[in-house]
Amino acid sequence: MTYEQATNYLFTRLPMFSRIGAAAYKKDLTNTLRLCEYLGNPQTKFKSIHIAGTNGKGSTSHMLAAILQTAGYKTGLYTSPHLRDFRERFRVNGEMIEKDFVVDFVKRIQPAIDEIEPSFFEITVAMAFEYFVYKQIEIAVIETGLGGRLDSTNVIVPEVAVITNIGWDHMNLLGDTLPAIAFEKAGIIKPQVPVVIGETTSETKPVFEQVAAEKQAPLYFAETQRYVAEWKYDHHQLVLQVADSGSDDRNTYQLDLPGYYQTKNCITVLEVVYHLQKAGYKITGEQVQKALRQVKKLTGLHGRWEVIHANPVVVLDVGHNEDGIKQITAQIELSDYQHLHIVIGMVKDKEVEKVLALLPKEATYYFTRAQIPRALPEDELAARAQATGLNGHTYGDVNTALQTAINKADKRDMILVCGSVFVVGEVAEVGSMR
Repeated sequence: MTYEQATNYLFTRLPMFSRIGAAAYKKDLTNTLRLCEYLGNPQTKFKSIHIAGTNGKGSTSHMLAAILQTAGYKTGLYTSPHLRDFRERFRVNGEMIEKDFVVDFVKRIQPAIDEIEPSFFEITVAMAFEYFVYKQIEIAVIETGLGGRLDSTNVIVPEVAVITNIGWDHMNLLGDTLPAIAFEKAGIIKPQVPVVIGETTSETKPVFEQVAAEKQAPLYFAETQRYVAEWKYDHHQLVLQVADSGSDDRNTYQLDLPGYYQTKNCITVLEVVYHLQKAGYKITGEQVQKALRQVKKLTGLHGRWEVIHANPVVVLDVGHNEDGIKQITAQIELSDYQHLHIVIGMVKDKEVEKVLALLPKEATYYFTRAQIPRALPEDELAARAQATGLNGHTYGDVNTALQTAINKADKRDMILVCGSVFVVGEVAEVGSMR
């Protein structure tokens, strides 16, 4: 079996949420536990940090992995979905999983797949756990896929649990109120395990307090411990002055993730680091600063207000739900450009109208779609956008749309590609365009 045959087997044999949506979602942990048992329960053989949340969990995961790597710990990182390469989901000290391991794992797990009938995501979780044991990591950063309570990753007992925030996403699966969604995310809280909450609202905070009390889990709200006193942009870097609440102490952090929304993720990360230090992890302030300057280089993170071209500026952002788009529009307002072009594609199961209503009406739009079954057809997206006052043309694939935008744009313009992880993942090298 070749690597291509192995991944093709995984993509075609197993139900895959990113392609078909809710039909691939398994609403219990039985399959994951059976897979782990088949493999000798690898999830019990390494330490971890578990991260859930509506937005920001990917950035938070990568920041924490970068910090742990910089502090000298052999660090695993499991995230989803991938942008371009399946192996992006599994990293150790920033390096992607070896193709040979993927092939060997698929061969070994096939009898269990035939017996258990797991989803694609359940298999990738089991693969990650097995890989981290194989690589003898010291700690892993594990990002949930969807929700928390019933997410396949929720078979670990972490050093710290983290919930970044609660917003509107996957309501068809997680609930149609913020407290209901918060309850699902709070499912990662474990007995006696510290839990750090990034952002709360009056609706979600009581949910966390209740679940943490029931589990006797120490509960910490990051936004009450520190705040961003000052910030500025400097050459596509975000420079933050972070102050401790109740004191005048300030520390400066320079992030290579320039989106203003990273200020909130940074506050969450710093609180998690504090609890890791309390637990005995040797992490210095200098190591934190060094890591945050080079998160992308250390961990391979892409698609978070990522500037990939200048004159015109081309930006990629994977924001795709109501809260994510709010963060993007706030970033647009902070940006300097002559005219804005937006290349956008979405998937069918998002709150499309709510997202479109948030986008700037004065931009020129290029409506497109990713090449997956879940994608909303570009003609339908354009019609729904027009009803909210957004105008543009349709394109059958992302790169035709982007090429057209580049051809039309003045050098002082800005082009934003957003609306779906899968749309961003299909963007080709801009250097090969024009």
